[in-house]
Amino acid sequence: MIKVKDLRRSFGSVVAVDGISFEVEKGQVLGLLGPNGAGKSTAMRMITCFIKPDGGTASVCGHDILQDPLGVRRCLGYVPENVPAYNEMTVGSFLNFICDVRGIKGKNRKKALDRVVPMCSIESVYHQTIETLSKGYKRRVGLAQALIHDPEVLILDEPTDGLDPNQKHEVRRLISQMSQDKCIIVSTHILEEVDAVCSRTIIIARGKILVDSTPKALKEKHHAGLDEVFRKITRAKSA
Repeated sequence: MIKVKDLRRSFGSVVAVDGISFEVEKGQVLGLLGPNGAGKSTAMRMITCFIKPDGGTASVCGHDILQDPLGVRRCLGYVPENVPAYNEMTVGSFLNFICDVRGIKGKNRKKALDRVVPMCSIESVYHQTIETLSKGYKRRVGLAQALIHDPEVLILDEPTDGLDPNQKHEVRRLISQMSQDKCIIVSTHILEEVDAVCSRTIIIARGKILVDSTPKALKEKHHAGLDEVFRKITRAKSA
């Protein structure tokens, strides 16, 4: 469902993404790991058509990010690290605005809202303005807008950032449930999250893929937990 081929992006003299290639299929949850500045968010922003690559390309559900960006956006949901929203809007008005953008109308709109509001546990803040919400609730509103059209592909940048332990558990459970019929990429610094929800792991540093494996295989190969595996691999690259 996601195919990335020789994707590259620089910002001035800084090479953020340096010719990465990988594929993610339906039913997989890919954990995209790396230190700060590794290129994870830049890669996701290219796949979601927010920025253009300098080289290479990618496709989502058969839609090329350069040739058919609208087709890409129709079939994916994206939660960026800093979820953009209109602070003066209520949660309800913001989600209805997203429905307008997505062309979700009438009975389909009611079904979509009735599905995502309880799914993301935002019933209690539905009539509050976004500016009054805690960071955790803002993350959940961001997740709701990404799920409103029931996309085939989800790209989630730090999806549990700002959530308390109970909320993290619920989001992880939701990701696991959705993984049965969706293709999901999760970028996170929380390695226990990778253990909990990811069926596959890519470790990236300095814009290059260092490892493409599974959490289980990495732990078995290095005889260590993911935290130690991550440190070994990324420190070896920077040495």
